[in-house]
Amino acid sequence: MPGTPNALFANVIQELGYECAYVTGAGVTNMYLGAPDIGLVTMSEMVQHIAAIAESVDIPLLADGDTGFGNPVNTYRTVRAYECAGAAGIQIEDQVFPKKCGHFNGKGVIPTEEMVQKIKAAADARRDDDFQIVARTDAIAVNGLEDALERAHRYIEAGADVTFVEAPLNVDDIARIARELPVPQVFNYVFGGKTPPVDHAGLKDMQFGAALFANAALQAALLSVYNVLGELRRTGSLEAIKDALASFEMRQNAVRKGEFDTQEKSYR
Repeated sequence: MPGTPNALFANVIQELGYECAYVTGAGVTNMYLGAPDIGLVTMSEMVQHIAAIAESVDIPLLADGDTGFGNPVNTYRTVRAYECAGAAGIQIEDQVFPKKCGHFNGKGVIPTEEMVQKIKAAADARRDDDFQIVARTDAIAVNGLEDALERAHRYIEAGADVTFVEAPLNVDDIARIARELPVPQVFNYVFGGKTPPVDHAGLKDMQFGAALFANAALQAALLSVYNVLGELRRTGSLEAIKDALASFEMRQNAVRKGEFDTQEKSYR
C-alpha cells in the first residue's frame, strides 16, 4: 500500500494499478509544512488533504489519524471528519501527544485504557460499518514487545478491525506479531528505519494483511529534486539529466488534463 501526501501522487498510484493508498501524516507534514513528523499537522489540515485526494481518485484511502488529535471525544470527531472527507479508514496510534515518527527515538505511549476508549469512540463514530479502524501501538520502543501485543489484543476487543505494531526490531518479532494477533496486520516499510525489511513472499507466508510504503514516493521525489536542482545550480542547464524529468505529456496525464478537456468541451 503506497503512501501519498497529495492528490498528484495519488493519481499516479491509481494509474499504476494499486487498489488503495495511504494518506501519510508524515508526508503531509513534510511536504505541506516542510517540517518533521512530530505532531505539527492539525486535524483540519489532514481533512483538507484527504478531501482533495479523495476527489481526485477512486481507490479507497486509509488516512493517518495520528493520536486522534486529542481525547476520545476528539477522536470521535476526527473519525467523523475523515469519513465525511472521503477516507475509507483511519489509523490511530497510542503515542502521547505531541507524537513522533514511529522510527524516531524518545517516544512515549499513553495508558492502554486511554487508547481503548479512543478505539471505542472511533468505532462509535463511523457511519459506515465498512470504514476500517486501524489501531497502531508504538509500545515496543517504550515497554517492549509483550506490552505491545497485549495492547493490540485490547484494541481488537475495543473495536479495531486491523492492528499495526510499529517498529519491531527483528524478523522473529515480526513473525510473532502476525502469528499471535487474530486480525489483519500492517507491516511498515520505513527505509532507514528500525525494522528490518521483509520481502513480499515472506510477509505473505507470515499472513500480514498489508505492507505499507508510507513515504517511498516522497523519498524518491525528494532525491530527484536534489539531483535535478543541484545539476541546475552547478551547471545552469538540465540538458545532461533531461531524462530524469517527466515529459510534458506525462505531467499532464498525471493531473488528468484529458478529463478536464473533455469536461470543458461538454459545456460548449
